[in-house]
Amino acid sequence: MSDKEIEIYNENADEIKIRPYEHHAKYYETDQMGIIHHSNYIKWMEEARMDLMDQIGLSYKQMEEMEIISPVLSVSCEYHSMVHFDDTVVIETKITRYNGIKMDVEYRMTDKETGELRTTGKSSHCFLNRSGRPISLKRSYPEIDTKFFEYTDA
Repeated sequence: MSDKEIEIYNENADEIKIRPYEHHAKYYETDQMGIIHHSNYIKWMEEARMDLMDQIGLSYKQMEEMEIISPVLSVSCEYHSMVHFDDTVVIETKITRYNGIKMDVEYRMTDKETGELRTTGKSSHCFLNRSGRPISLKRSYPEIDTKFFEYTDA
């Protein structure tokens, strides 16, 4: 295996269930009204996406070591109810679309104690090499392509 390759193999892939990511709201994340500032939800989505990738066996760090980057093309967030300091939100993350060149991820944030829906969001990403040129994971990194397809919610 070369430096740019990564072993992505899991014989029990069908048995793996992605755990939701949890975030405990910090005081510094609040705004003047005492609720979590809207910009923080986007950061939490990124944290949850990185956690998802770790769970499927492909960390973003590993991708960067392979000289693959995955910039955000778009992001959206809908706020359903407020999160306050010291609340814990559970963030369910799923890959909803993947074609080897682009990937869409959806997020659902709920209050850990009450289960109340707090926020939903989406992000769209592409895959580039370090020069900033689009790449097809299917052609260039079939082992990564297979991993993403395994975890795409059809």
